[in-house]
Amino acid sequence: MSLLQELGAQLRATSDDLPTGLVAAAMDKLRSATDLLRWVQEESSKDLGVLRLGHATEHAETAAAALRATQDAVEAYLMVLGLSGTPGTAPGQEWRTEMRREERPERAARPDEPPAEKVESLGPWWQQRVAQLTGESPPGGSDRPELGEQADPSDLLRRIAAGVRAGDRARLGRELHAVNASTGLGLSAVTPQLLHRLAGDLLGHEPRPEDVPRLRTAAEGRVKALLPGTQPDVLETLLDRICRVPLRQQQEKRGDRPAGHPADNAVTASVLTGVLLARLGRDAGSLEPDAPEPVRPRAEAAEDRR
Repeated sequence: MSLLQELGAQLRATSDDLPTGLVAAAMDKLRSATDLLRWVQEESSKDLGVLRLGHATEHAETAAAALRATQDAVEAYLMVLGLSGTPGTAPGQEWRTEMRREERPERAARPDEPPAEKVESLGPWWQQRVAQLTGESPPGGSDRPELGEQADPSDLLRRIAAGVRAGDRARLGRELHAVNASTGLGLSAVTPQLLHRLAGDLLGHEPRPEDVPRLRTAAEGRVKALLPGTQPDVLETLLDRICRVPLRQQQEKRGDRPAGHPADNAVTASVLTGVLLARLGRDAGSLEPDAPEPVRPRAEAAEDRR
């Protein structure tokens, strides 16, 4: 290996090791936490830290932008050296970690311990909201819906994606009604990195703020058909986050409108995942964390290297 090639390899390795994915994941989790706190704050007069979370999100966005600019600069320099396309570690694989099944250790029940009971203090609000979003009645009827069970959010997402690809709204409703609120809200944690990756594959490049209209055109009709009760602002906010629209611009677009129900973001994000998969011609099996990378046409790969 020549000295020039060795320099290129070191630069490529340094660029690949930058924690871009980790910062983006932290940013998405901060946004999800902010949305949940905004909803909770509607029922409380106390300051729950929404403003501080907003400042933290802005700092994360600044860090993410700086990291992406650094990677672009390294790529441009390698291109000048004639070393563009030197293989390194594959970027954008953070979604695989998020999609791995949670391993919960089994806790042995004590003889003198009463059997576990479902917590009903808050009522089946998840099922009620799912019914409003999907138009599908929960088991037991709208008056006394049955509480769902605890499940793995990544498994739930795969089942939802399969139903979305089939265009089966009844199946989508059954899958969402079958889980409890904790599992359903967990969709907000497993979808951000995956949506960003799928959108990038559909666009052929890293999603940018100017790509929001294109993604809206590709997804809006299908999302609305499957979730007739969802508000347009929910999908718009998700698209803004996918395309890394700065937080200030998002706030300007939303104005003084209150944050939506926390279930809206989780359910819409899972349906959007299925829609993007369908647009890419992939099935729910491609969401398995150990699934091989889809083979893309050479033209797309060449565009990514430029």
